Amino acid sequence: MWAVTDLLALTAELVDIPSPSHQEGAITEHLHRLLAEVPHLEVERVGSNLVARTRLGRAARLVLAGHTDTVPGTGEQGSRVEGDVLHGLGAADMKGGLAVLVELARTVAEPAVDVTYVFYACEEVEARHNGLAHLFADRPDLVAGDAAILLEPTAAELEAGCQGTMRVQVTVMGERAHTARAWLGRNAIHRLGEVLARVAAYDARRVTIDGCEFREGLQAVQVEGGVAGNVVPDRAVLTLNHRFAPDRSAEEAEAHVRQVVGDVDGFEVVDVAPAAAPRLDHPLLAALVAQGALTPRAKLGWTDVARFSAAGVPAVNFGPGDPNVAHTAHEHVRREELDRVATVLRGLLDAGA
Repeated sequence: MWAVTDLLALTAELVDIPSPSHQEGAITEHLHRLLAEVPHLEVERVGSNLVARTRLGRAARLVLAGHTDTVPGTGEQGSRVEGDVLHGLGAADMKGGLAVLVELARTVAEPAVDVTYVFYACEEVEARHNGLAHLFADRPDLVAGDAAILLEPTAAELEAGCQGTMRVQVTVMGERAHTARAWLGRNAIHRLGEVLARVAAYDARRVTIDGCEFREGLQAVQVEGGVAGNVVPDRAVLTLNHRFAPDRSAEEAEAHVRQVVGDVDGFEVVDVAPAAAPRLDHPLLAALVAQGALTPRAKLGWTDVARFSAAGVPAVNFGPGDPNVAHTAHEHVRREELDRVATVLRGLLDAGA
């Protein structure tokens, strides 16, 4: 029987191993060493991804997952503990969650459901590098399950499903002319102002699904245009980011944005990730809500729960750490959040659905 670990100390141990995206080898090796000799686990490493599973023949399987990478560090590195608060890059996003996963994997030997613990690389970068996506594509057997919980930072609250996200480039054309004789041309940047006005007036839709309110959004995030200081520009490009609720498909979201921007010369979807519905009616996720007396809320952002949802696996976000301090110089995690998440998940594993 493994001794119960001080989760704040274990998180500090993980924070002290740098793991920016594409450089997760050291932390993956460390996690492998921690889990490889646990007798009730079957452990397999796939590149920079690590999967540990129980094989008890239970009627259901729950997947618990977390990413091992962080954003790049700046300035002082490593952990710093002040009382019951741990500061450091990745403390909230999401080495606190990894510490909980390791603790549960080592100490819950006879869960009521079979459990798969997934530690995956490259969540903080382009989707084509995402370790979970590679596992779904190359080893779907390792991430199969009846439901999943992603230990993204949620301040130990339950965030169900996630918004979809889409980036669109809108192009408007004009006609070049010398600014001294501007009436001979047509200013593309001025034309773009009409589109920006429609986006600025956008009335964000609010949708409630499974008691969780998703609030949509459409924002201009980049503008390109201009030729020279004395030339009427003949082309301007606007990049938009649209966040959409789970009741819309990517195709429906695209049609909606097209309707908002109106008549333009070019419209291209350059990146899209579908939304995920809460699915809190699933027995394991309903049991999670009951186990922790949790009040579910919508995930106002995109997470890898969408990958599980796309594979037919209902999933939620539930982890330690304040998401508002993730990726900042003030990143931290509190002992009470680590202990609460571990206690609730341990109760779920012991009791099942």
